[in-house]
Amino acid sequence: MILYFSATGNCKYVAKRIADATDDTMSAISERVKEDNYKVELLAGEKLGIITPTYSWELPIIVRDFLKKVEIKTREKHYIYFIGTFGTTPGAVGADARRYMKKKKLDFDALYSVQMPDTWTPVFNLSDKEKIAEQNAKAETQIENIIDSIKHGIIGNHMKRRAPYVVRIISDRYYENMRKTNHFNVEDSCIGCGLCEKKCPVEAIKMRNGKPVWITEQCAMCLGCLHRCPKFAIQYDDKTKKHGQYRNPNVEV
Repeated sequence: MILYFSATGNCKYVAKRIADATDDTMSAISERVKEDNYKVELLAGEKLGIITPTYSWELPIIVRDFLKKVEIKTREKHYIYFIGTFGTTPGAVGADARRYMKKKKLDFDALYSVQMPDTWTPVFNLSDKEKIAEQNAKAETQIENIIDSIKHGIIGNHMKRRAPYVVRIISDRYYENMRKTNHFNVEDSCIGCGLCEKKCPVEAIKMRNGKPVWITEQCAMCLGCLHRCPKFAIQYDDKTKKHGQYRNPNVEV
């Protein structure tokens, strides 16, 4: 089984590639959270993969909360692996995930990372489509290598550009501020389609008078609403407009 969280499609694509190559099943963490489904029962011989993006050098809050609550029933020694996608560095995301697994008397046999376009557009510019295509092409080689490692049960920490866990102490403060929904603003081009409300993984958005309103002080800050908006009407502070939108071209989100 592959448990994944994906806002703009990168992790969903990685999960799909692995599932197709290993004849495995995929399960979206966001859907499990909405359904209050935290039970995972592994069959004999089944592997378990957890795939997540890196937010501010650590786990997205929705993944963190899921790992706190999930109940994993094992029948034997299963091969358990973790994959963190990242733009500049996976930071301490692997160590973060491992900490929660150890509290359940489990651990990852292997940890991997895949460098892909960084969707944090308050900082990173995704308007150069040729550059984005090159990044995704390079990611294919990384994914292929991970698939081969999973098939052969390779163990060890294979994450590239990772940082020591101590950075999480600093990054967590930054992430807490990032998650404040008062950073969002909606432009007049909004057509009131409601896609942002429908897709929000933490149900932080409600449509009121035909416009999205953030009803919680914080969200996961996945920026899925910004990147999926058909009119690019949702912005985060004042720099995202010129930095463009991104959705992985190989999957629907």
